[in-house]
Amino acid sequence: MERLVGVAAVAAVAFFLTLSSSAAESDNNFTGDSNIRRRPPVKGLCADVIERYNHPCSEHKVQTKDGYVLGLHRVSSRSGILRKKNGPPVLLLHGLFMAGDAWFLDSMDQSLGYILADHGFDVWAGSVRGTFWSHGHTCLSEKDKDFWNWSWEELALYDLTAMLHYVHVVSHSKVFVVGHSQGTIMSLAAFTEPDIVKMVQGAALLCPITYLEHVSAPLVLRLVSMHLDQLVLALGIHQLNFRSDIGVQLLDSICDGHVDCNDLLASITGTNCCMNISRVDFYLEYEPHPSSSKNLNHLFQMIRKGTFAKYDYGKWKNLKRYGTFEPPKFDLSRIPKSLPLWMGYGGNDALADPIDFQHTLKELKSKPELLFLENYGHVDFLSSVTANRDVYDSMIRFFRSSGRISSS
Repeated sequence: MERLVGVAAVAAVAFFLTLSSSAAESDNNFTGDSNIRRRPPVKGLCADVIERYNHPCSEHKVQTKDGYVLGLHRVSSRSGILRKKNGPPVLLLHGLFMAGDAWFLDSMDQSLGYILADHGFDVWAGSVRGTFWSHGHTCLSEKDKDFWNWSWEELALYDLTAMLHYVHVVSHSKVFVVGHSQGTIMSLAAFTEPDIVKMVQGAALLCPITYLEHVSAPLVLRLVSMHLDQLVLALGIHQLNFRSDIGVQLLDSICDGHVDCNDLLASITGTNCCMNISRVDFYLEYEPHPSSSKNLNHLFQMIRKGTFAKYDYGKWKNLKRYGTFEPPKFDLSRIPKSLPLWMGYGGNDALADPIDFQHTLKELKSKPELLFLENYGHVDFLSSVTANRDVYDSMIRFFRSSGRISSS
């Protein structure tokens, strides 16, 4: 039974299990245990990761409306090329089982966080509730069931709102938003709310997701059909933490008769052309971060139902909570036509499927600037060794055309 639960959770881990599988492919010996047992450093994201290349970094705390205390890390260009005045602020929103460190784990010329800072942007890396770089809750302990009673819906409407407001106030400026995977779900849901989107200058979305009806990843589809996300909740597992003792055991069991680890990468994300496999050990010093079982359940609901909607509690609980039998949908047509959008998507992405992406485009009033890379998979947009020229150059040109920054 425990192994079945582990396999279900691993489907959602996506990015980080693909890292483990890539390491296995490189030496033909799967040793998830040796990497995943490492604990996150205690000094802080600035000291442990970001400042190693001499980029000034400061840590900030932001409280959400429902009492969670989030981590925000502000990053500037290297000391030798500091500008007298910060450029436009950019808020970076990470994916599932990730945190603000995701934007800084590769080399200085490959990590988007460093690249944006060195191009003069005022970079803010957000870490949502439950991650190691966030700071708990004003009343609840991480051991409390209620601490984990949230999904990406709350991340969009509470976490993103709080972070945007903080950056907006501190910088006295509207904010550019960059999201990857779950970060795009949060963004597009939040942008349907006028009070949130009014703080946004523009958005660049990597592997945009609103609909998941055409997910083609074989392992993910198998697990969804088995309703193993519901099993996790039924067993009373509310936190998905793959650094816990149970989590380590579950990860160790993945390749033991359940999954062919040689095919794990492609079976979860699609084929990634250009991922930086040499950095796997370093990634696993910091990742994966915890998330909630409810969040996984909400994502699987999206796949089953083919909708972009709030969490489905069941007909009668929905009626009590929403006043309708079905959860309300997020209406993408409410996103202002005037909001500049840039979107990058890949032909080999088995999670953010191009068919679902076209569904998203049809519902938007605006016509986003698009970047399509036929050979890119889901992970490539964050960790490709050539993402700087393939992806980020185009993104930065978009920001310059939409904001107030020079090309110098």
